Amino acid sequence: MDTMRDRFAPVVSRMLDEDDRIAVVLAEIGADGFREAGRRHPDRVINVGIREQLLVGAAAGLALTGLRPVVHTFASFLVERPFEQVKLDLGHQDVGAVLVSAAASFDWPSGGHTHMAPGDVALLDTLDGWTVHVPGHPDEAETLLHHAVTGDDKVYVRLSVQSNRQGRVIDGKRFLTVREGLRGVVVAVGPMLDAVLAATEGLDVTVLYATTVRPFDTAGLRRATRAAGTDVVLVEPYLAGTSAGEVNRALSDIPHRVLGLGVARRELRRYGTVEEHVAAHGLEARGLRERIGRFVDTGRPVTV
Repeated sequence: MDTMRDRFAPVVSRMLDEDDRIAVVLAEIGADGFREAGRRHPDRVINVGIREQLLVGAAAGLALTGLRPVVHTFASFLVERPFEQVKLDLGHQDVGAVLVSAAASFDWPSGGHTHMAPGDVALLDTLDGWTVHVPGHPDEAETLLHHAVTGDDKVYVRLSVQSNRQGRVIDGKRFLTVREGLRGVVVAVGPMLDAVLAATEGLDVTVLYATTVRPFDTAGLRRATRAAGTDVVLVEPYLAGTSAGEVNRALSDIPHRVLGLGVARRELRRYGTVEEHVAAHGLEARGLRERIGRFVDTGRPVTV
């Protein structure tokens, strides 16, 4: 199966052909995928070199002229390194762009800590007005790219080599109910769904699938808690607890408990493989089963 990133350049290249408002801004990473598109549209495929601050600054300048910039590099170089430009050039100037990342939390372990970004979504949470898409399958990535590029707002699309076995029909807004139960709600984000479904097999819980996490589907979560109770487990492929505040706001008028599972804060200093990093953070089915099972068994959930 191809990866989410494999879909990125072909999808956006077709959109470049169809819409002269779209521009692509790169910092060497991913440039090969846009070589042909660059020949067709040399004024709208721009490679700034290994200059990530300029990458975002140039995109903001293009947005000020009325273009729709699509900006791409590894997550650590797209959100963390040029964060001041994301905050000021895009946010303060109130212009839109589509930031499309690769490498996710630890998709390239041999690249070391410089190429890991489990804190990217949490960092964007310090800013106002960002839409955040976290697809769990290449088909979903394609759908969400179309949603993002055809809009005008500030959007982050987080691509990963981790993937669920099948894509689902998503609308870029609401959570999907994948399984229904009575003893808690588990929110599986993006590529975490398959592991969550395996981990919760036989548990009497509702499983919601989230591929758009900002804005957070408050209404969808509240609907689920009416039947399943207000014990909520978040399983996120980035920093553990990133969306806990969103759950607390959604259920602020109701007694509830939240367990945030995801990438731990501790730095793993061995390269290893993606699978070994997943296991080390307890995000494989066995690790999730132990913690989710213990949480939902510690008391009956409060019902609404």
